Amino acid sequence: MAVEVSAVALADLHASRSGLASLLRSTSDVETALSDFDARLSSHLSALSYVSDTVSPLQSHAVATRALRSRIDRAVSPALALLRAFSLVRSLQRRLLRLSPSPSDPATLIDYVDCVDRLHDAVAGVAADCDPAVQRLQEAVEFLSRTKATDRLRLRRLQETLSALQAIYADEVDALRYEGLLDEALVRLQEDYESLLLQLKHNALGESDGLDQFSQSTDGSDLAPLASPLQVQALRRISQTLATNDCLDIAIDIFVKVRYRRAAKALMRLSPEYLRTYAPEEIDAMQWAEVEAAITLWIRHLELAVQILFAVEKQLCRDVLGPLMDGVVWPECFAKIADRIMAVFFRFGEGVARSSKQPHKLFKLLDMFDALYRIRPQLESNFDGEPGRDIRARFRELQKLVVHAAAKALCEFGLRIEGMQDAAEPSPGDGSVPKVVRHAVHCLKCLATARYAGPMERVLRTERNWREDLPSRHPADDAGDDGLLRDVARNILEALQRNVEAKRARCGKKDRALPHVMATNAYWYVHTRTRGTELAKLVGEETMRATFKNAAEQAAFAYQESAWGMLLRLVERDDAAAKAEQGRARARARARAEEFMRGFEVNMRKHRSLYVFRDADLRNQIREAVENTVVPAYAEFLHANAAAIPGRAFLPPDSIRALIRQAFDAAEEGEEEEGKKPSSVPKAGGERIPQRRERIRREQEQPPEFGGSGSFGY
Repeated sequence: MAVEVSAVALADLHASRSGLASLLRSTSDVETALSDFDARLSSHLSALSYVSDTVSPLQSHAVATRALRSRIDRAVSPALALLRAFSLVRSLQRRLLRLSPSPSDPATLIDYVDCVDRLHDAVAGVAADCDPAVQRLQEAVEFLSRTKATDRLRLRRLQETLSALQAIYADEVDALRYEGLLDEALVRLQEDYESLLLQLKHNALGESDGLDQFSQSTDGSDLAPLASPLQVQALRRISQTLATNDCLDIAIDIFVKVRYRRAAKALMRLSPEYLRTYAPEEIDAMQWAEVEAAITLWIRHLELAVQILFAVEKQLCRDVLGPLMDGVVWPECFAKIADRIMAVFFRFGEGVARSSKQPHKLFKLLDMFDALYRIRPQLESNFDGEPGRDIRARFRELQKLVVHAAAKALCEFGLRIEGMQDAAEPSPGDGSVPKVVRHAVHCLKCLATARYAGPMERVLRTERNWREDLPSRHPADDAGDDGLLRDVARNILEALQRNVEAKRARCGKKDRALPHVMATNAYWYVHTRTRGTELAKLVGEETMRATFKNAAEQAAFAYQESAWGMLLRLVERDDAAAKAEQGRARARARARAEEFMRGFEVNMRKHRSLYVFRDADLRNQIREAVENTVVPAYAEFLHANAAAIPGRAFLPPDSIRALIRQAFDAAEEGEEEEGKKPSSVPKAGGERIPQRRERIRREQEQPPEFGGSGSFGY
């Protein structure tokens, strides 16, 4: 068993030895093959090194070629864009030459502006594309110079061409921008812009004063615009185009100049000659009638300017220039247009307000104040913001001047009445109503009317607030403070009563009855002319009646005593004569009758030529009072002394009554004859005379011209 195992192991060993021997032989063969391959590989590597050295310059040239192509492509692309931009510019220039815009046809202007805008954008595109194109070409030339990809001759030519291109680029772009068709188009747009603005006229202000249009539209809200929507669009587009092309200052200058000219020409059609004729410092030396007419025109023209003319001018300015600079430009332009015109109006108004504060100017100053009060909201709306600050400030200063002037004129009126208590104005020689009474009543009646009461109350209230340094308030806040005008009216009436009493005391030296006739006429005039009027309502009906009617009655009693008292005492019962002897009693009665007739005749002459009772009602009442007093006393005297007085020696009572009536009727006839003559003094009379009622109506409607021609002077 063991022998068999050993034999097997030995056989395995022989087999392993044979395998190892075979492996060693194979390894030797592989080693020989590797040696042969190494020799062949060394040979191939030597060949490849030679090829590599040969191909290397060609590879560098290919890389340089690719880099040069990239530079050329980068330079060609902007150049092509620049050429396309130049082509667009030429095309738009040819189209611009074919267009024929006309200011009378805004649509053609809009088309022309569209083309100009496109040309401007194309030129801007050329300017934007030129710099990159030249930059890229310069980079390509520098690359060629650096890489020596071409010969020196070609490189020099390329550099010279690049320098020429840079010079041409600068000149051509400047020419496209500031010369040539674009510049000519902008100049033409400026001319068309001015022409179109000149076409926009204020047709509402024609040859008349424009009051019809003014009455229809007082706040500017429903006024017809100056320009049609198409015209506004054309003007707005031209303004924007000029601003885009650095011509904004030119556009503003054209707009302000043309619109100022149009606004001034529209006002000149209203013939405001007074603005050129009357220098503010010379107003006091002028006739008041001329200045008064000028103030009336000034009020109308100022209202038209603020509420119509400048309202539509502001709308046009906003519509045309509003889009420029986010709306900052147009308020300044509008203020420039209005500033010079408003300055002329302010200058005249300030001249009137700074002139002498004579009472006859009061009502025109109130008209001015009321006009300024009415137009103030529209003016502040027109000239709002910082650009209109100067105009608003000067307007407020004018209001202050007018307020002070009106308050001073009213104060001067009262002072003049007080000051006329001396001999400055002589009393009427016939005892009629003094002129100061007529005009003072007329003035106060006008002040109490709705036309002047409100403005006068506001003036007094404003003056009081300024004088007491009170905070300014809106006039509506003081609506309940309506006692200032009432107090002023009462003070003036009291001064007027003192004036009448002073005249009454002064003229009593010539004739005892004449001053009472004058006082009766004056107080009765005040009573009848103010009864039922706004003045009576303002002061108080009962106050007026208790003051002036009672004063008239007292003056009438004094007249009767002065004119007829002595005669009545002659025909009164004489107790001493009754106790005397019959012969002496008859002689005494006859002497008294003769003295009565002489005094009666003197009285009749005075009543026919000296004493005048203008008012029919007053005259009738006084006549009846005289008849009822004198005639019965005379009749009783004749009856009591019938035996002593022959019946035909003295006039009967009926004749005395007839003579009294004739004397008073003579005054009435004299009044009628006077009424037939032209006179600046208003006719007086009873309530039943139609002419008197018509005159009263006119007095209530028209302000008095006291202090002027035909009235008492101060």
